[in-house]
Amino acid sequence: MKVPLFDMTRQYEQLKQEILRIVDEVLQSGRLIMGPNVEAFEREVASYLGVKHAIAVANGSDALYIAAKAVGIKENDFVITTGFSFFATASCITRNGATPIFVDVDPVSFNIDLDQVEQLLRTHPQRDKVKALIPVHLFGRTVDLERLERIRRDFGVKLIEDCAQSIGSIWYFSDGVIKKSGSIGDVSILSFFPTKNLGAYGDGGMILTNSDSIADFCRIFRVHGARKKYFHEIEGVNSRLDELQAAILRVKLKYLDDYHRKRIDVAKTYNELLGPLSPRFIDIPTVHDDFRCIFHQYVIRVKNGQRDSLKDFLKEKGIETAIYYPLGLHKQKCFSRFGVQSLKNTESLSEEVLALPIFPEISNQEVAYVAESIKKYFKEAIEC
Repeated sequence: MKVPLFDMTRQYEQLKQEILRIVDEVLQSGRLIMGPNVEAFEREVASYLGVKHAIAVANGSDALYIAAKAVGIKENDFVITTGFSFFATASCITRNGATPIFVDVDPVSFNIDLDQVEQLLRTHPQRDKVKALIPVHLFGRTVDLERLERIRRDFGVKLIEDCAQSIGSIWYFSDGVIKKSGSIGDVSILSFFPTKNLGAYGDGGMILTNSDSIADFCRIFRVHGARKKYFHEIEGVNSRLDELQAAILRVKLKYLDDYHRKRIDVAKTYNELLGPLSPRFIDIPTVHDDFRCIFHQYVIRVKNGQRDSLKDFLKEKGIETAIYYPLGLHKQKCFSRFGVQSLKNTESLSEEVLALPIFPEISNQEVAYVAESIKKYFKEAIEC
């Protein structure tokens, strides 16, 4: 049996008639850039997440770059972020001339360690230059939003939420309030890369904020810094979401919560089937019935140096897996000028994590086959 890590074609078959109809409508209209579907999609996402403004851009990386610029990140500033994330989380800092400060992650959630963040904010020798914090809600698991709000208030740093993998994930506040990731930052970002929980059929991204001034800056900056065409107030960029992508994403947004529930169900099934292997051979993620994690990825930790050989074994069985991420950001060559530091948990994760196939349309038979193959690997490993 072949089991893909992710398969968009199955979702397309379910949505085919809706997608083809809306694509035809867009093409018939002749409006392909920054049209009514982009405007409607911005309103719908803002409503879904509970934010005032949503500004669509070309991709998630641009969203991060523009968001950092919008809160004033510039040369000689320092910005705290996780060492365990995709490249764009850090490059948005350096592209704006600032210096990233990489912090280790919690070994269970894989999210940035907020204890270390607070300690750093108290003790950094150039504390006055530490201007922002970029937490990542990794693999769809929400960072503690209540604590992030407190850190922003107590230390006076700008908060940029990287929600590229977490649209719709939630956090329960101690007073009973429930908020979604992306709703509390000074500015937050989304990615609509095809493999995301809400994925386009190409690139796409979005900036979220409750600030009128930040929203105004982002809207101008994404169109060459012009509020009125050919009249440029600032030196902006070209970063616009296509009308076709916006129309397709509007169709998918209606089903997003259902997709989340299906992913959670898949994660629960994995945990049930793989539970006997934990914690001796692997660690499995915590699964809740609600949306505290919406499982953009289902990632296990493989112990005793067995990760790469397990990956190879699964490949032979027709099972596609992935490693997110094989090298921490703090050790990337392009960031070596900032000094290579040691982040113990990040480095351990890079050697142990393995993402298993997960998407809403994956079958129970496929999940069972993946789990049984993993069990077979460890059974053979023990016998050897």
